[in-house]
Amino acid sequence: MTTPIRFTWYELMTKDAGAAGAFYRQVVGWTTAPSAPGSPYTVFSADGVAVGGMAELTDSDRASGIKPQWIGYMPVDNVDDSVAQLVKAGGALHGAIEDVPGVLRRALVNDPQGALFALFTPVPGSARPMPQAASVGSVGWHELMAVEGPTAFDFYLSLFGWTRSGVFDMGPMGDYQLFGAGGEGDFGGIMTKPAVIPSPYWTFYFNVDGAKAGAARVRDAGGIVINGPHQVPSGDWVVQARDPQEAIFALVSKTP
Repeated sequence: MTTPIRFTWYELMTKDAGAAGAFYRQVVGWTTAPSAPGSPYTVFSADGVAVGGMAELTDSDRASGIKPQWIGYMPVDNVDDSVAQLVKAGGALHGAIEDVPGVLRRALVNDPQGALFALFTPVPGSARPMPQAASVGSVGWHELMAVEGPTAFDFYLSLFGWTRSGVFDMGPMGDYQLFGAGGEGDFGGIMTKPAVIPSPYWTFYFNVDGAKAGAARVRDAGGIVINGPHQVPSGDWVVQARDPQEAIFALVSKTP
């Protein structure tokens, strides 16, 4: 995995797909549709372009410790080989590698500090177009709250070819390390989580028109605003939130 790799798909694991779909339609402006006629898997789209998907947690998911959350997927040439490299680097396979017939082969994995994400190899011809990075409804930022930020960054750099860019001094909270991949500019940040946060996790920031209006929609739809709206050093405005099924997500906008 030497070629830079980045997240290209985002999946919500939720307790109630119907309610979660209604929430994100209202808050982010996505449309929802089954991935195929009669399929329980829902696809989120922005302006007709698929952004991510949604599935309800199964009893097996719950038994393995998966809670309502957003999971980022990164494409690799061969899932089995990539999982072997990840395990050698200190990560772990979460469950078993799975095939989705006609779509992909995937593996849920943990980094060495326990943050969950996914690797996948699409079936030839099944790849979907992605929305423009700055368009409303697309994913505008990726953020890891790690147990120990610098060590976590080294893991992702070694496996996925990410590059280190700027660093923001967060005072008592430590450094916020920006990263990029493939010469496309910064697309995320990693920091050491505060002690009050029990475990590491990835947060994905969805582009909206106006942070204040987005925060209001979160509250109106039954979610909780955890932090914000506030302006970050890049000049963007952000909101961290939790949906009614307790999955963490965030909103980002060029305007307050």
